This record gives sequence, structure tokens and C-alpha cells, in this order.
Amino acid sequence: MCFVRKMEPARASPKLDVNLVRRLLGSQFSHWAGLPIRSILPGGWANRTFRLGEDMVVRLPSAAAYALQIEKEHQWLPILRAHLPLPIPTPIALGQPGHGYPWPWSIYGWLQGKAVRAEQLSESHELARALGLFLGALQRVDALGGPPPGPDNFRLGGSLRIYDAQTRQAISLLKAGIDAKAAVRIWDEALAAPHQGPPMWLHGDVSVGNLLVESGVLAGVIDFGCSATGDPACDLAIGWSSMERRTRHAFRSVLELDEGAWARGRGWALWKALVVSAGIAPAHRATEKQSHAALGKILSDA
Repeated sequence: MCFVRKMEPARASPKLDVNLVRRLLGSQFSHWAGLPIRSILPGGWANRTFRLGEDMVVRLPSAAAYALQIEKEHQWLPILRAHLPLPIPTPIALGQPGHGYPWPWSIYGWLQGKAVRAEQLSESHELARALGLFLGALQRVDALGGPPPGPDNFRLGGSLRIYDAQTRQAISLLKAGIDAKAAVRIWDEALAAPHQGPPMWLHGDVSVGNLLVESGVLAGVIDFGCSATGDPACDLAIGWSSMERRTRHAFRSVLELDEGAWARGRGWALWKALVVSAGIAPAHRATEKQSHAALGKILSDA
């Protein structure tokens, strides 16, 4: 799930299924049209993903907002992967609208591994450190000319103040059931520590569904549609949303970021948990449950 993906329910026509993928391949990449196509579940919110043969995946954006991310990935992923310690997706082909499907779509190389389970990341210091080392390497990649935060990534990497009114609305809606004073304090601390350094690369969607593991070891990171160059603090939110305190300390120990970045990272985590818990952002039931748990963790950590 993209960090703010739930802000817009996916609406797409025609149905994003194996038949559509086969028709698109047949008209644009006929040499692959005969390969087996299997839907990958869970299918995701921003994209529907299909395995193509044994070595490729097809990803179809589910709404216009997500289609903006396709060309960015094709331009920047080959550059980023040369500097990163773990595999990331390799773009293979860029598809065009067709057969009633209105947006660009993409084919990538298949990456080995399974999505990390929430309890794995929550409890494993090794996974937390490996993720921190990956993000640190990403932040050190030359950001000159990189894509700034914008509509294509819901302005992740920009200022938290974009979501100030929405966050305070959520606190007001939830105040009977949460420590509203603690929430306001955490949010104000995040706003009081604006990013003042040069732009850095950020992933923008650091979540358990986008982290691949093999034999308990972090083996790859996928879905860079929300990536940008700006303030990387949004990538720290997973330290509260998916890690216990000791695991978060292991994550933090390998990242060379100042106290302000961590205050903003906690702010991003708070914002997401609040807007989902308050029903401002539509979400799957599992995401709602996770957000309620994350909100309790964030507020108790205060």
C-alpha cells in the first residue's frame, strides 16, 4: 500500500484481470502472449499485479493517479538499482493504453521472495537493520535531477503541513477515544522540525507488502511508484507502524538522520494512523485494524 494510497478509492474499467492482460500482450508484446499469466494475491490497491511466465510480472495501475508513476519507474529504477544493496524491480517493457484500458502499464522482472509478515518485521532486529541500511543507501544516491514530490506520489517527501488540517480534523473526530493531547503534541513537534537539508531519495511506500524476504532475510524491495527526492522522513514511519520499540531502535541505529527527521517520521506515522482510524481515508478492514494498533503504539510511545 502506498503511504497515502487510501486517499482515493481505485476506480478502473474494464475489469483488471488475466483476460485483459492477455489481450494487451497480444496486441503490444505478442512474443509474450503465450506465456502463462497468473493473478498475484493480494492484488494491491494502486496496481493489479500478474505473474507472466516464470521471470516477469505485469502491473496495471488501477486509477489515473497511479498511472503517473509508471514512466518515473522506467526512468529511475535502472539508475537507483546500481547503488542499492538489495534487488529492486527491473523495468522490461512499457505498455500503452488499449482494449478499453486507459493508462500506461508495465512489465518488470520477477523478484524472488515473499512479502515479509508483520510479526516478522515487528520482532526481528536483523530485518529492521537491513531495511535501515537499504534506506540509508537510497538516501545517499545523488538526488540531482530526481523527481520532486508531487501529485504522482501524493507529495510524500514534501512538508507535513500539507496534511495539517486533515490531521487535526482526525484528532477532533477521535478525541473521545484517544489521548488527543498526546496526538496534538506529537504532531506539533513534527511540524516544528522542518526538513532543512538537501533533497534525498525516498521510497515513499515502505510497508510490509513491499519488503521481500527469503529464509528470514530481507531479499528485495518493490513498488517505487511513490518514490521522489525530498525529505526522507516519511520512510521512517514504518518504525512506528510496524515495529516494536526495541526493533525501531535497531532500525534507527543504522540511519544517519537527525532528531528532526525522526520527529517528522513519527508525525507521518501518526497522520496515516489517524486518517484511517477516523474514516477520512477509505481502507481495507485489515488496514483499519493495523492503523488502530499503530495509533495506540504511537500515542503510548509519546
